[in-house]
Amino acid sequence: MTAFSPDLTAGGILLRELQQRVGNGLTAAINIVSAAAVRAEAAETKAALSDVVELLHGQADVHRALIVPESQTLIDAAVYIRKMGAALRRSMLDQMNIRLGFATESIPLEAERCWRAGLIVHDLIGSAARNACFDGRAGEIKVKLSRIGALVNCVVLDNGSSSTRVAAGRELRISNDLAMGLLGRVEIGIGTEFTSVVLSFRMTEREQQANWKMAVRRMRSPRRSRRSPSVVVSRGGTTASAHVDCAAASRPTPDPTQAQPAKDPPVSPH
Repeated sequence: MTAFSPDLTAGGILLRELQQRVGNGLTAAINIVSAAAVRAEAAETKAALSDVVELLHGQADVHRALIVPESQTLIDAAVYIRKMGAALRRSMLDQMNIRLGFATESIPLEAERCWRAGLIVHDLIGSAARNACFDGRAGEIKVKLSRIGALVNCVVLDNGSSSTRVAAGRELRISNDLAMGLLGRVEIGIGTEFTSVVLSFRMTEREQQANWKMAVRRMRSPRRSRRSPSVVVSRGGTTASAHVDCAAASRPTPDPTQAQPAKDPPVSPH
């Protein structure tokens, strides 16, 4: 059985109550602005209020994606992060003309640990969008999720310059604190036309067993391409696919010396 962290257990009720109140507030705001849009007579006013409703829906999607999970089943981190990224696109990135791309590998994680990782990725994407200086280039943020053995790596990479990155370094303090709860760390690399932030942490024994079983099933299934598609979600909801060579495309071979688990832990798509 998964053991939730003491700080989450002690404040879990208050945290969920706060999340419910925020969600109710967003719902009320959406209803009020939607009603105002219906009553408005001028076309420009209707369009402006409709844009506000769309932004509020995006914020509500992000809020729902980041709610503390109550289930103790395993959650696919790739599905979780992509879902959260789609909400961020709707709530913020589309309006900033920043594309968000993914190259992710299915990695089952314990629910609370997947939630923590999602909070960190959310923080890193938001920090990149706020602080990156694209100097006239098309803004782009890429999220790459992969594992090497028992180590999970999540890279958030953007093509912005380093001129405004002092503030971004300060913002990483929260991400570092969250990473410590995963017994991991966050590292940043800054170039003239890019910034790369890496979250790395080691899987628990239960997570390793689930990933080992997944790797074995993949090896026994019909041979498929080992190159993973990178999905870029652009403004308007269209999706384009392109093959990207990255660490996430490599499927590590399970260690035959590890003991095989007797039972496959359940995996929730969340």
